[in-house]
Amino acid sequence: MKKFRRALVLIMALALALTFVACGSQGGTNTTPTPGSNQGTGQKDPGSSSGFDWRAHEGTTLNVMFNQHTYADAVITKLADFEAKTGITVQYSVTPEENYFDKLTTALNSRSGNPDIFMTGAYQVWEYAPAGYIEPLENYINDPNKTSGDYNFDDFYPSIVGTLRWDLIPGHKVGTGSQWAIPMGYEINNLAYNKKVFDELGLKPPTNTDELLQIASQLQEFNGSGSYGIALRGTRNWATIHPGYMSLFATWGAQDFAIENGKLVCKLDSPEAIAMTDYWVKLIKAGGSPQWSTYTWYQAGADLGAGKAAMLFDATCNGYFQNPEGASAEAGNLAWVDVPLPPGKTESYSNVWVWSLAMNSASKNKDAAWYFIQYFTSPEFMLWSGTDGNCVDAPRASVAESDKYKEVVGKAYGYLEALDKGLPNATIQFTPQPYFFETTTEWAATLQDLVGGKYSSTEEAMKQLTEKLNRIVADIEVE
Repeated sequence: MKKFRRALVLIMALALALTFVACGSQGGTNTTPTPGSNQGTGQKDPGSSSGFDWRAHEGTTLNVMFNQHTYADAVITKLADFEAKTGITVQYSVTPEENYFDKLTTALNSRSGNPDIFMTGAYQVWEYAPAGYIEPLENYINDPNKTSGDYNFDDFYPSIVGTLRWDLIPGHKVGTGSQWAIPMGYEINNLAYNKKVFDELGLKPPTNTDELLQIASQLQEFNGSGSYGIALRGTRNWATIHPGYMSLFATWGAQDFAIENGKLVCKLDSPEAIAMTDYWVKLIKAGGSPQWSTYTWYQAGADLGAGKAAMLFDATCNGYFQNPEGASAEAGNLAWVDVPLPPGKTESYSNVWVWSLAMNSASKNKDAAWYFIQYFTSPEFMLWSGTDGNCVDAPRASVAESDKYKEVVGKAYGYLEALDKGLPNATIQFTPQPYFFETTTEWAATLQDLVGGKYSSTEEAMKQLTEKLNRIVADIEVE
């Protein structure tokens, strides 16, 4: 297993800093833009001698790697407009998610500079940034010669754009340090339900965990044999932990890791973590699909749309994509509420996933690559993608608050209200650390084993898992 010590991180951070000093043409100030401040807005410096020009990199060819997703589809649809505006030629590839990150990691590790730009999630930043694969973006954002005056970085929701800012120190939460990527769109997690079914049965959507468990159990076989109460992800994979489970886990008051005496220590054996996981296992057994352990994003969302599941605890847009006219059998019948609250809790803490655009630090076309990123995260593009491009969770306030966005997305019953309620406390609830994918996959495996009856109690399972994860992260040292 590779070693990951803070000394290495500090060396890499210093190397990045020296790169900026040596290559001053790649940026302006060294100040990280802070949403809500006057920095990073892209307003031109009155003393600037050149200014911003969309044609500055005419004739450049950029290579882009996309994960197969609605966000990628929206960008691809508008590539011709970008090429016409800038004179930049774009070549791209699209890869399904099950193979995308392996392919991307191999490409970045080659240091060839191809791709220049790539799609990434926030969790991947915790591996790619310390390895030196990603170019920090704050110097581009803050340079009026490189960023259009109407880009308005401060328009991004702080809780969303902040998930892509990190100081490279394992155990430190997101929100400080360099800006490693820019959001294309985000997903918080809440509860979608079949409003038609609930109305016919005289049910109200659950607001707390006791109600959720009761209703999920009550709705088993609500629509005949094979139908069930609530769709949840269940594969032996990190993606099982990060949506509904992690949102309720954080809302319950639990945490995954903490820094103690200069070491990263697993906290999955805490009373809160054990109680929440015990509840989740009961929810799966009482109201989940018999095939729960095979369920990914796709199966969970499809079952809600097909009328096979009455509820879905997952990403906001997973259910939304089933709701437009003609999208599924239950299109138009779906609705949304915020995360049901555990006993004694008054606020939800949804976990966030953010698809974003990042720049390869080995790119030979960095300034042109930044033009691509800013064009496809601009207010103008995001208004189009959020209303006509099916990218429904807009990371810019100006888009989300526009009349057109509210008219389009507001047709989904309770969707905007649930976003408004969940967004203020939403962030990445995981603790950044380089073994994220390994530890969360072990976590998902333990959850499967619990549902399968391997352990005598949830406490036994979580204590054994805690010991295993502490061994995995044992080499991480934090001052």
